Amino acid sequence: MLNNEPVAAFDRTDPMVLDHLEKAQRVCLCMVVLIAAITLCAWIISGLGFIVPSALTLMKTNTAIVALASAISLLLSQPRRSRRSLILSRLLALLVLLIAVTSLLEHYFGFSLRFDTLIAADPSSRHPGLMSPQAGSSFSLLGVVLLFVPARKGASRHIADLFAASLCMLVLVVVSGYVFGANPLFKAHTSNWTSPQALTSLVLLSFSAFARRAEYGSFKILVGSGIGSRIARLAAPILLVLPFLREAGRMRLLHDALLPQHYVSAILASSAAVLSFGLLLILAWRINGMEIEIQDLSLRDELTGLYNLRGFHLLAEQALHLAQRSQLPFSVLFIDLDNLKQINDEFGHKVGSEFLVETAALLRTIFRETDVVGRIGGDEFAVAGEFSRSAVSIAVQRIEEGAASAAPETGHRMPLNLSIGCVTNKEHVHESLHDLLAQADKAMYERKRSRKLQVR
Repeated sequence: MLNNEPVAAFDRTDPMVLDHLEKAQRVCLCMVVLIAAITLCAWIISGLGFIVPSALTLMKTNTAIVALASAISLLLSQPRRSRRSLILSRLLALLVLLIAVTSLLEHYFGFSLRFDTLIAADPSSRHPGLMSPQAGSSFSLLGVVLLFVPARKGASRHIADLFAASLCMLVLVVVSGYVFGANPLFKAHTSNWTSPQALTSLVLLSFSAFARRAEYGSFKILVGSGIGSRIARLAAPILLVLPFLREAGRMRLLHDALLPQHYVSAILASSAAVLSFGLLLILAWRINGMEIEIQDLSLRDELTGLYNLRGFHLLAEQALHLAQRSQLPFSVLFIDLDNLKQINDEFGHKVGSEFLVETAALLRTIFRETDVVGRIGGDEFAVAGEFSRSAVSIAVQRIEEGAASAAPETGHRMPLNLSIGCVTNKEHVHESLHDLLAQADKAMYERKRSRKLQVR
């Protein structure tokens, strides 16, 4: 079990992405239901002798039935559905698979089962009521995906992923048929090509099925919360669209004879190189941004937002080396929040946390963004930066004045008492950050002890 924990941590899905995907699926499936319902109503009305716009009957009746059954099956198989809903979803998937495979058999073997015109006659077509071979092939793949869409383990998971990927590729081919003339690949007559309504339904259903499999199957990386998942979500739309844009541009240039063929190839190759380089820059920019986010998470104190011990040492060491190289003064302040244990014991840790946050806010307002401010212990803070002894004295005075006027919103009249020790590096002496912190810590304790003696 322990060996699987790191894998599980990287395999986590992003709840926000899943929520957006679920909403998008519902919209897509509702659109499919609407298209199929309008088509069926148009065929039934025309069968009764009424005249309807011909555009409404371009989609065949059995195609509309299959699209409607597919959409309902996907809706019923959503997470947190009852067992009865899942059974009904699989029955609808079997219906989709049966009608789609039957239509393909009718196309390629030339026989007819004569149930394609049960709802309405279709005398205007050479294939009355029969869906196109493109739609039949796509819905056959979709039917298999619907049968295994909730699968999470075993061979059924791989079957669902394989057929989902094949479905998306086939739908891309069918879509490209309208753009690049790929319809002859299916040897279909022009009167039996996929209608715009059927093609739209297939695109929406394929997206919904793929999105559902992305939640359960091998495409889970697309909805993950890691860096690779975020990069994949950024790059996937660009990589999917670019080849089609390039081919469309090539065909347009060649069709209009605007340029010789070798110039077209040179322009498109150069454009592809520039776009690929642009995509590389975008990915590098995103990776750097995510790396900064991760670094902040590992170097920041969660309560105060200041640097933690590791972050303070890392950045203060760099600042010290730069100051020593440029022969600039460098100072370290060690600040202790007095009586934090007493505050926690008397008023609770929540009040103690409010004092820590108030101290961090005070330090943040006094020092510059280039200074390194951190919480290096439970009640200990440190500041490192390029300032002289006089600048440090002014900073200490401002901290004490700010602490005297500060009133944490705790509901208790407890003053914000801070003990401060500071040290500035000696000229021409390369002291380490550890030595400077130790000296500032010692100065802070001497200051705190002298204050207690004065009180006594």
